[in-house]
Amino acid sequence: MPLMPKRVKGNLRKMHRGNRGGNATSGDYVAFGEFGLQVLTRGWVTNNQIEACRIAINRYLRRRGRVFIRIFPQKSFTKRPPDTRMGKGKGAVEGWVAVCRPGNIMFEVGGVTESAAREALRLASNKLGIRTRFVYRQGFQPQG
Repeated sequence: MPLMPKRVKGNLRKMHRGNRGGNATSGDYVAFGEFGLQVLTRGWVTNNQIEACRIAINRYLRRRGRVFIRIFPQKSFTKRPPDTRMGKGKGAVEGWVAVCRPGNIMFEVGGVTESAAREALRLASNKLGIRTRFVYRQGFQPQG
């Protein structure tokens, strides 16, 4: 089942594209795990990309540790059918995206070694269309 809001009011289903400028104002620190994947460039991350990252992390960690997904696709985007002339209204909802700004933490991993977390988050970042980096929780002392 794809990640998407459970229900959306009728006239709010088709959203504006919006302004993606600026840095993250919240969700910009590792809160639940020891390691995180932080966004460096702004962009949209689709629900399919989030699911692909989750699968990649879980396959690598093989049920060890815990994975926290800190973003949720709550913005819809629409698409017109091909070979359609201009006008005639806005297209149908095509999918859902999470708006990511520089500084957002997308995924967190806890209960595993640093090398395992680094590799799992590297595999996840390969599924994304935006640049990311590996970060620690504030005050966390890596072993070794």
